[in-house]
Amino acid sequence: MKNIKKQDKEIYQMIKAELDRQKTGLVMIPSENFTSPAVLEAMASVLNNKYAEGYAKARYYTGNQFIDEIETLAIERAKKLFGAEHANVQPHSGTTANLAIYFALLKPGDKILSLNLAHGGHLSHGSKVSLVSQIYEIVHYNVDSKTNLLDYAEIKKIAQAEKPQLIISGFSSYPRQIDFKKISEIAHEIGAYHLTDISHIAGLIIAGEHQNPFPDADVVMTTTHKTLRGPRSAIILCKKELAAKIDKAVFPGTQGGPFEHIIAAKAVCFNEAMSDKFITDQKQTVKNAQALAQTLIDNGITLITGGTDTHLILIDCRTLKITGKEAAAVLAEVGIYTNANVIPYDDNPPINPSGLRLGTPALTTQGMKESEMKQIGQMIADILKNPNDENIKFQAKELVKKSTSQFSIYKDLKY
Repeated sequence: MKNIKKQDKEIYQMIKAELDRQKTGLVMIPSENFTSPAVLEAMASVLNNKYAEGYAKARYYTGNQFIDEIETLAIERAKKLFGAEHANVQPHSGTTANLAIYFALLKPGDKILSLNLAHGGHLSHGSKVSLVSQIYEIVHYNVDSKTNLLDYAEIKKIAQAEKPQLIISGFSSYPRQIDFKKISEIAHEIGAYHLTDISHIAGLIIAGEHQNPFPDADVVMTTTHKTLRGPRSAIILCKKELAAKIDKAVFPGTQGGPFEHIIAAKAVCFNEAMSDKFITDQKQTVKNAQALAQTLIDNGITLITGGTDTHLILIDCRTLKITGKEAAAVLAEVGIYTNANVIPYDDNPPINPSGLRLGTPALTTQGMKESEMKQIGQMIADILKNPNDENIKFQAKELVKKSTSQFSIYKDLKY
């Protein structure tokens, strides 16, 4: 950071301030995590300078011999991690990866069946505010109104009635496991493709903490910056017979030059994901989430579905007489970062929803375990039940300070 400090003091100070925020706060947004210094180094490398349109051995620019080696290695590592027949490591983000998949498999006007955004789905799965809904016909399945769990019999009923060309499984705020095999059976019975979006749970799948969508699903998409602990990006995995369609849809269909510095960082994170430590951490992530959930329940906090099987928890703030936005704001005051989130059958608008989403990936990466989760859970419960109590807030700030000084993956990282 010496050059930035010298050449652009304003940006340097802002980056330094963000590093300090990450080091001194509890990052509990379930879609956020800490990359290793090695991943950060790959992202900041000279690979950023190279234009590499096309694929290995078929580029539109010269000078890609080393780029080809890096991208090929990233592909092989991705395939090995998930047991996939084919991998495309070029997508820039989860949303653009999903768009490429739709472009590869569907025609404009085709029908997509996906989980309702308000019930745990994702914008790119066909929300009415997304570009996707302007190109394709979207129908949704919901969670059960009493249990807030997926009802596979109901999904099958909707699929048989609607006859979509594509069924999407996956979530952004559903705290339970998904039976990918069942949804694949439903899709294939009506002649549809099955796309699984495992962006949130990719690390858990690698560790055997969640069912692997392969070999049943046709296409799998995952971002690489959540439980995978890599750069902000995405990959597409698919069956061999769909490889050409997927590759063509990514380039030249929806993207130009790939970010080879980010692809190198993906390769680094894939290598890390093959380690025993990564597997142990992913298992601990689930243990931590369940310990946190139980602590909240013991303190009278209502959780959607009554708990979690994964890395995330969704709190129903209605019983606390506050909104999710208010809950997130008061926790951020003391250095605990979460996010407001819609809950199933929410009467409040998405801008000020009734839910609060939080998770354990980043805290686990820092080395925290069940005992820390119980302390943090108790603190969160106390704050949410007494949001105006300055004494409780002071005690919370002290616990955050103690926790972050003891557990910090970036303790030695200085700008």
